[in-house]
Amino acid sequence: MTPRKILLTGATGGIGEAVARRFARNGDLLFLQGHANVEKLSFLCHELPLAKSLNADLSDTAAQDRVVETAWNEVRPGIDLFIQAAGIDILTGIRKGWTFEQKLDALLQVDVTASVRMARNVAKRMQEHGGGTILLFGWSALPHGLAGDSAELFSVAKGAVTAFAKSLAQKVGPTVRVLCIAPGWIRTAWGQNAPEIWQKRAEQTSLLNRWGRPEDVAEALFFLASPQAAFLNSIVLPIDGGERWGELFSGN
Repeated sequence: MTPRKILLTGATGGIGEAVARRFARNGDLLFLQGHANVEKLSFLCHELPLAKSLNADLSDTAAQDRVVETAWNEVRPGIDLFIQAAGIDILTGIRKGWTFEQKLDALLQVDVTASVRMARNVAKRMQEHGGGTILLFGWSALPHGLAGDSAELFSVAKGAVTAFAKSLAQKVGPTVRVLCIAPGWIRTAWGQNAPEIWQKRAEQTSLLNRWGRPEDVAEALFFLASPQAAFLNSIVLPIDGGERWGELFSGN
């Protein structure tokens, strides 16, 4: 596949890093945004020969605009692919102890506002430039719901992004493709240290009886961005191993 110019946000997260490494193997030029873990971002860009670091706090609208502007204009005008994988971690670290309202504000700032503003910015440029692809992140539990505070928060944020992706696709087609992926139980930082009850729940929920891996998401994204997926647009693709739901899996 011909090397492309890609802007990837959230590159230091478990999924983001896997995505960066997958596209790097194709020889793509990567602009990797990160903020919470600057050391990891620096290491990743040093390890991947065609990766450039963009340290920016996406809760700041000026930083959102700067990231797009920098990636778009460096080397040659244009971005072939925009992947918005950035998201606030409310399950581990200091934010785990935040109130519901604090978590909601953080998710709205980054998961929703940054996704919407940056995707619109990139989409407009792609239309003027002749084409491109935008990949956004939803959540596999949206169609049926899930009980618990965290689930309510994710439903608000990822539900908004999913609906936005479909509307943006209507606006910018046929020049730009806009797709949304919906990861299920993916074993990132929280999943690696989750209590045994959640380990079993994740495995039992999947029809494949296992956690999803960040690499599973990366491979799906790589396909969606490829010429082989050129006739796919305005879809929401679950990456969850097929999910079984019922009373057994209603929880907090």
